[in-house]
Amino acid sequence: MTMTIGAPAVEAIELDKVYAGEVHAVKGLSFRVAPGEAFGLLGPNGAGKSTTIGMLNTTVRPTSGRALLGGVDVAEDPIGTRARSSVVFQDTVVDHPLTGRQNLDLHLRLWGTDDAAGRARLSALSELVGLGEYLDRPVATYSGGQRRRMEVVRALVSDPQVLFLDEPTVGLDTRVRHDLFDVLATLRERTGVTILMTTHYLDEAERLCDRIAIVDGGRIVACDTPANLLRALGDEVLELRLNQPEPAGAALRAAGVPPDDILVIGATVTVVLRAHAADDLVNVLRERSFVLRAVTTRRPTFDDVYLRLTGDRIADDH
Repeated sequence: MTMTIGAPAVEAIELDKVYAGEVHAVKGLSFRVAPGEAFGLLGPNGAGKSTTIGMLNTTVRPTSGRALLGGVDVAEDPIGTRARSSVVFQDTVVDHPLTGRQNLDLHLRLWGTDDAAGRARLSALSELVGLGEYLDRPVATYSGGQRRRMEVVRALVSDPQVLFLDEPTVGLDTRVRHDLFDVLATLRERTGVTILMTTHYLDEAERLCDRIAIVDGGRIVACDTPANLLRALGDEVLELRLNQPEPAGAALRAAGVPPDDILVIGATVTVVLRAHAADDLVNVLRERSFVLRAVTTRRPTFDDVYLRLTGDRIADDH
């Protein structure tokens, strides 16, 4: 397969997927990923992220729309596009009874790259991710973090132009997740591989991705750089805990706060501070006899971005 010069590394054009039972998983998703870019699909479980990855890597057939890698339609040339991409799945696909080296040798042969260059790449990648000393141990003896590193090396031994990461840190603790993303960032710098990842961890998306598409209910509700998404919320937010959050929100709107800058979740009211000072808004509520249980001002976070766009939190089910 010949990639089109100047074409996006990955392109989704009005991708749509309806499963049996009229389950509409993906609804007209469109985006482009430039060569060498790290692009994230961020959203809760069930948002359609993994289905989108599947349509881009040929494992899921779109109901409508087009998926392209390097300008080539994956439906028209599935074998060719698979040869230029690789996937780190949510679940492990390496053989646990085999050693790490046996697993990687097997994948070199499957890709037809078990020549001197392929073996040199295997060795260099293993050392780069810190697996060199463990390669001759059975994968069954690896820790969860070591197995995920093995999955990353397995996906890269074929020297792909595009690497898909589908929830790559599922089930890993915070320290191991951070270590793995240090590895991914280093690999990207060394190889120039284009990365398209799915995650429901806000910090992962912000840390690794050049741009992020926030997905909710099968649709993209925002797409921009992490910095720009945060910048849209200004420099500071006011967070209030009180017994009557909905009436308090109405009082703040009456005081001139734009409705889009007020978010009510449970007993918490979060206000984006733009033209109003925090103390002035607190006084508005106290003058109307609202009892404030807690008052906090802080810088906006990616959680605030997601909440403002979708009205819900990303659940952590792992």
